[in-house]
Amino acid sequence: MNEIEQLSRLAENLGCACSCQEPMSRHTTFRIGGPADLFVFVKNRNVLQKLVRRANLLEVPCLVMGNGSNMLVSDRGIRGMVLALTGDFCRIRLCQNHTVSCGAGAPLSSLCSFALKNSLTGAEFLWGIPGTAGGAAFMNAGAYGGEMKNILVSCSHLTRAGEFGKLEGEDLRLSYRHSAYTDNRAAILFLKVRLAPGNPKEIRARMDDLIGRRKSKQPLEFPSAGSVFKRPEGRFAGTLIEQCGLKGRSVGGAVVSSKHAGFIVNSGGATCEDVLKLISVIQNTVFQKTGVLLECEVKTIGS
Repeated sequence: MNEIEQLSRLAENLGCACSCQEPMSRHTTFRIGGPADLFVFVKNRNVLQKLVRRANLLEVPCLVMGNGSNMLVSDRGIRGMVLALTGDFCRIRLCQNHTVSCGAGAPLSSLCSFALKNSLTGAEFLWGIPGTAGGAAFMNAGAYGGEMKNILVSCSHLTRAGEFGKLEGEDLRLSYRHSAYTDNRAAILFLKVRLAPGNPKEIRARMDDLIGRRKSKQPLEFPSAGSVFKRPEGRFAGTLIEQCGLKGRSVGGAVVSSKHAGFIVNSGGATCEDVLKLISVIQNTVFQKTGVLLECEVKTIGS
């Protein structure tokens, strides 16, 4: 029995649904990606810890993921074990002082809806972002004048060595599209955000306004990984790309969106290689014409 078979057997014994050679295209918003050696749905922290520790002993790489909204997975797939957060990791509850405890696997839409139901304001900027709470904390997600830095109180995590830990306050080291977790690579499991009492009608109106703006400006009708590039200092990546005449530029099934040049969409059958080639075309063209080197926001993962 090889290492992957041992981990698969352990996952099943722990009550996890799992599969070998699972296409990652089924689990990313880009709808791109080759097979993971082992894909496991994990429902609680104790099971997660056991799987990560066993994988470490077997020297099998692990990747903990949410809904794959900021990932570009290699066409050759992912070697090792992918752990998808479900169950306890998707639960949201109200704590004291208008603080909300949220599992890292909870969709941002669920967090926003929970806040609205409890008449809490401060999370509206997240409405319409197709990610999870953990992913938003990991990269200090932001939009329309808001960012996780403004509401995030703490994160509990599992280190790569399989130890539980917690970061809060300044130790989270939140800055533009960055947190302590982008450096230490620990897996965020749960987080707390502090909101404020608000008027439900005003909160709903703000959410409706933001989703309306997203639908009008972003290619939500196509698979994508969201904004591909980080915002250059004092500039906007989408504007630079459009000014360079790259809207509609394609490589295979990967296309620079005609609605928002900051997005690359999967028009059908796009591969990771298509996207990477198109990213290179964009970066080279923008640099040659403007002197600005665009930095990728989307994470490329896999062999």
